[in-house]
Amino acid sequence: MKAYQFPEYDTPVKVGKKVAIIGGGNTAMDSARCVLRLGAGEVYIVYRRSEAEIPARREEVENAMEEGIQFKFLTNPKRFLGDEKNWVVSMECYQMELGEPDESGRRRPIAKEGSEFIIDIDVGIIALGTTPNPLIAQTTEGLKTSKWGTVIADEETGRTVKPGVWAGGDVVTGAATVISAMGAGQLAAIDIDKYLRGE
Repeated sequence: MKAYQFPEYDTPVKVGKKVAIIGGGNTAMDSARCVLRLGAGEVYIVYRRSEAEIPARREEVENAMEEGIQFKFLTNPKRFLGDEKNWVVSMECYQMELGEPDESGRRRPIAKEGSEFIIDIDVGIIALGTTPNPLIAQTTEGLKTSKWGTVIADEETGRTVKPGVWAGGDVVTGAATVISAMGAGQLAAIDIDKYLRGE
């Protein structure tokens, strides 16, 4: 949407000077590297487990480190702190330690009592989880969703049960690849064209 050309295009992007990305997956790495390219001075990856447990691909982590992204391992946010205008000015975090393994086999992170500390930031980006935003279903009357919060749509056309609404990609399938999302978009585009032609 050409946000990088603001104000020529009206899609502003707030570029922070000190940015924290919460999460340890590939999306967190991509977010951190993009923020750095947009001009942020300091970029942190805040991850609640150790480097050994980080779910991002190894090369993504290495590339982020080479580019100067700072990793805060065994760190978990407690809350964001704002100024009088509700702009983020810092983030309070816990220091974590690894306990017994959870259902996934990874050691469960546990907050150390009394370990809170502050990281000064002006932007916080949450890069956690792989479920659709629940606001979609809550604010779109007539849209059906599954018990996992994904939008129910026809696999061949992308049509939802709400007339004139199509969906595809992760919001329908759950976490998948960009290629499958692009394929769903192409199928939906074909069907939207038919719909608009009255076929």
